Amino acid sequence: MTTANGLVVVDKPGGITSHDVVSRVRRLADTRKVGHAGTLDPMATGVLVLGLGRATRLLGHLMLTDKAYDATIRLGSTTSTDDAEGEVVATASTADVTEEAVRDALAGFVGEIQQVPSAVSAIKVDGRRAYERVRAGEDVELAPRKVRVDEIVVRAVRGDDVDVSVRCSSGTYVRAIARDLGGRLGVGGHLVALRRTAVGPYELDVAHTLEELEDDLAVLPIGDAARRGFPSLDLDEEQTTDVRFGRRLTLDLEQDGPVALFAPDGEFLALYEQDGELARAVAVFV
Repeated sequence: MTTANGLVVVDKPGGITSHDVVSRVRRLADTRKVGHAGTLDPMATGVLVLGLGRATRLLGHLMLTDKAYDATIRLGSTTSTDDAEGEVVATASTADVTEEAVRDALAGFVGEIQQVPSAVSAIKVDGRRAYERVRAGEDVELAPRKVRVDEIVVRAVRGDDVDVSVRCSSGTYVRAIARDLGGRLGVGGHLVALRRTAVGPYELDVAHTLEELEDDLAVLPIGDAARRGFPSLDLDEEQTTDVRFGRRLTLDLEQDGPVALFAPDGEFLALYEQDGELARAVAVFV
């Protein structure tokens, strides 16, 4: 079987890990060469972008920095993991918390903020994942990180539950927003539901459930993925030959960041970036 080169956009179900999804797709595609861009927690659902074959090299370059989520935050209780999978470690009355106070507090998280990741995150501490250290009984304190939250829309306030939609940069923890919202309101809080609705240009409308992929492994070809994820430029034959050898091009890409280059017949060749008056190869795929 010839390994497909492209992306598979999965609508991940709850209750399984991102690695479980990779394993399922490896079996369906009959290849070990499968990777994913951006882990989802087991309880979370939604968009998980996987790369097959040569497209695994594309994952690291794809402009998948912006993500979107629908989430439900529960006020009045704090958990050990900042989400519903942890143990409740503190509770407080929410009787005095108004919807206006909730909206005002959430507005304070929009913009560039310093966020302390959840202690059960996958961030490495001295070579080991933070969540591994927590599960081993260690106390883990992570340093704040700068993240960007573009928008938080409050869709509903239902008693202690707050439904929100969030657009943010990669590296932003919605669990941490839930935890910190509860902290600002003085009642504690944690995440009870999370659905990722977009990763970069890939939204739920192009995502497939695992059951659908069992029937038909829908692979977005690497060229289509490159055009969707990057600005693109079609080359002439001479330029195409240079790119196949990874040579620099006398070319103004007119873009910051990677640009996808294509041969006259539409074949995806490489990602190039501007370097002064020349364009240099970031990754060549042929």
